[in-house]
Amino acid sequence: MSPTPDSAWVRAMPAVFVMIWSTGFIVARYGMPHAPPMTFLAVRFALSILCFLPWIVWSRVAWPKSTRQWQHLAVTGVLMHACYLGGVWAAVRAGMGSGLSALIVGLQPVLTAVWLSARGGSVSARQWTGLTLGFAGLALVVSNKFGHGGEAHLLNVLFALGALAGITLGTLYQKRYVAPCDVRTANVIQLMAALVVTLPLAALEPAEMHWNAELAAAMAWSVLVLTLGGSSLLYLLIQRGVATSVTSLMYLVPPSTAVIAWLLFGETIGPVTVLGTTLTVVGVALVARTPGR
Repeated sequence: MSPTPDSAWVRAMPAVFVMIWSTGFIVARYGMPHAPPMTFLAVRFALSILCFLPWIVWSRVAWPKSTRQWQHLAVTGVLMHACYLGGVWAAVRAGMGSGLSALIVGLQPVLTAVWLSARGGSVSARQWTGLTLGFAGLALVVSNKFGHGGEAHLLNVLFALGALAGITLGTLYQKRYVAPCDVRTANVIQLMAALVVTLPLAALEPAEMHWNAELAAAMAWSVLVLTLGGSSLLYLLIQRGVATSVTSLMYLVPPSTAVIAWLLFGETIGPVTVLGTTLTVVGVALVARTPGR
């Protein structure tokens, strides 16, 4: 029997989600020449909230009833939106390429899986191998980008590592403290908390936003595709019970971003970059792979 359109779409959803995630690093490259990072993100968060609110009212979905849950969601919003996105955008603004920033932040599944395994009292030999390969590949790529006009230097690498810490800690915190709730109301609470953090930082930035076609397109994509579309797609994946397949595909984000950045911006992909990225992808795959698969 040929698959129905609905079942074909369900199978395609995880891959579409990963491709959407990959474009976030590309959008940063498009937007950065025309807007400082925190100002861009503050506007993005505000517009996303304004888009989510009518959807919530129309759908009549429930808000979390517990004050403690609002607090937990606010913490995850600061970590996963303000710290993660702020770190990525600041790194790109400081000269880091989309491919390298995606590679550094792409270690998040490795750190999360190893931490959760360690908390359970067991980190398998496969996971330790994956962790070693992942960091070895990252070190190889980053070392190749330092010096001689390379795209990596201490400041933007620290920004990217801050983004990695934000998304990793946010994921672990959410797994530990956030109870299941509607993804739309959860997003609004997270975005409001992130906006509270980014607004004062945006006020301190000396540069201003210079609106043009590229910046408008980057903002529209960030709000409509990355925030509303990506979050909605993840919500559907969870509802349909196939969200676990997203984890196994997340290690495709760095090479996907590198190829898109090469096509759009001419970011170089030399032999060392290919080798290091391959090691990192294999390492993340080994750590994130479900036992027995």
